[in-house]
Amino acid sequence: MAKISAKYEVLYIIDATIEEEQRVALVEKFKAMIEAEGTLTSVDEWGKRRLAYPINDMAEGYYVLMTCECKPELPAELDRVFKITEGIMRSLIIAIEE
Repeated sequence: MAKISAKYEVLYIIDATIEEEQRVALVEKFKAMIEAEGTLTSVDEWGKRRLAYPINDMAEGYYVLMTCECKPELPAELDRVFKITEGIMRSLIIAIEE
């Protein structure tokens, strides 16, 4: 039987050099995407952190971790939007085992 919904962790890194209002808008955009299709459990903004290795000659990024429960189609759409959104350096979506 196919799963109706699953739990996911969504971690993404925002370019640390963009303005604070743009960063807040990006976080709100992804929160709204998840809330439209599922349940947002938590949003944990880790803030600016040093990257393990430079990405596009940048040494710092703004980390955001979201936990959600949604249909299995949403992570693919989120990943697509992360890749085309300016200001997102990296993203990772992981299914949480129950």
